[in-house]
Amino acid sequence: MCTRFLHRGDDIITGFNFEIDLAVWDHQVVLEKDRFFIGILRPDGVRHSYHGVHRNGNAGTLLYVHGNPAGAYREGPDCLTIADLTERFIRAEITFDQALALVQTRRIVYAPDATMQAMLSDRQGRVLIVEPGIGWRAEYAPYSLMANASLLDPESTAPFAVPGDDRYQRAEQLLKSSSAGFSVRNGLALLEEVHQEGIWATRVSFVYSVREQAVYYTENNRFDRIQVYRFPDGPGLPSSRTV
Repeated sequence: MCTRFLHRGDDIITGFNFEIDLAVWDHQVVLEKDRFFIGILRPDGVRHSYHGVHRNGNAGTLLYVHGNPAGAYREGPDCLTIADLTERFIRAEITFDQALALVQTRRIVYAPDATMQAMLSDRQGRVLIVEPGIGWRAEYAPYSLMANASLLDPESTAPFAVPGDDRYQRAEQLLKSSSAGFSVRNGLALLEEVHQEGIWATRVSFVYSVREQAVYYTENNRFDRIQVYRFPDGPGLPSSRTV
């Protein structure tokens, strides 16, 4: 599951609801000097940063999508997995422009064990949508939004729509009706509005403010207990506290 948005107004606000089955994936919120991320434990013993923010403003997230054969994992010098692209962006190993160049020159494929699509964004509010096997789109708009259906070829994932799942529509309505003053608080309210329960419950929600250089986050739908992490070069000192 998962929902990701970016709002470009007086501040650049990006938000993400991370939803997984705990029986399948092991995750942990990781706070580093340069990064805030949801660390996914992989067979190599490393918690990989497939969902997170770098203090330079790079924000990347992967969202599950029903795969298509054209995006199937394969090896080769012309191939790059969507997982590797996203993690390199979150690590600030590549810039937005370099990520854009990679999707233009390399075949972007799924990881060996998961079919995912991605939204990448930078501190300017530029957004890159990447869907393996389908294509990519760069946006610079008042808002961007992604859930678990294809944005570039909606018909390809329409047969897999879950009855009653209107997260995208509800989030889009909130973003459409928002003003330039859309804030962290508004972002958290949006994530709470579309949070999930059950096996695929929302495990982590976070909102990143470019202006504040801070990430506001909560775990297990505890929207009454928001933590904030400020990057070292942001206003104030690095901290994790309840707000």
